[in-house]
Amino acid sequence: MDKERRWFVGIDWGSQEHVVSLCDEGGNKIGQRRFPHGGTGLTDMIAWLLKASGGNPGEIHVAIETPHGPIVEALLERGFNVYSINPIQLDRFRDRFTVAGAKDDSRDADVLADSLRTDMRAFRKLSVADPVIVELREWSRTDEELKVERGRLTNRLEHQLWRYFPQMLELADDVGANWFLDLFQAVPTPEKAASVREKTIARLLKSHRIRRFDAAHVLSELLRPQPLASVD
Repeated sequence: MDKERRWFVGIDWGSQEHVVSLCDEGGNKIGQRRFPHGGTGLTDMIAWLLKASGGNPGEIHVAIETPHGPIVEALLERGFNVYSINPIQLDRFRDRFTVAGAKDDSRDADVLADSLRTDMRAFRKLSVADPVIVELREWSRTDEELKVERGRLTNRLEHQLWRYFPQMLELADDVGANWFLDLFQAVPTPEKAASVREKTIARLLKSHRIRRFDAAHVLSELLRPQPLASVD
């Protein structure tokens, strides 16, 4: 019966691409490749690891800093042994290879693979998470991404309004609020403010249950002369 052979992988993951190093149980480096972030890159990475190591995922041990995410889940579902490590502990292993300095993705992938080979006890072996937990994590990740995107877009809107219609900024602290966006749609320019009816604004405020000011106040703010300092 052939003796089981073990392979060790280090993945330095990133938002744009992942650096993956593969070595055998003797510490001999088999190869290193970069894969783009996304479904295609993940599929290519798994195919490369299986081909380079003989095709048995149960003999492949993968080290990565993050304990969850699409990479971890995909590897676990395909039968790979996956381990995470505390970043502080990884710093100590990194000192074996080089003195402290700038981050090097290629070196970090090598450090992860070799450290897992020699000090597996320092790593935490991961298991397939409950589908409900995976779903919650994905919803949480999506929520954070949407918050960032909302902040980016509202900053752009605020900047543009400051350039040509700063009067609107006096009406709301959050230009991404639903009622403010509806107001902006109804009154997108100073010229439109000069012709909009007070009843139109009143209906808008009522539909959003805005009570801190009335339509007359909103209209008076919109019709104020534009400050010269705001003109480019």
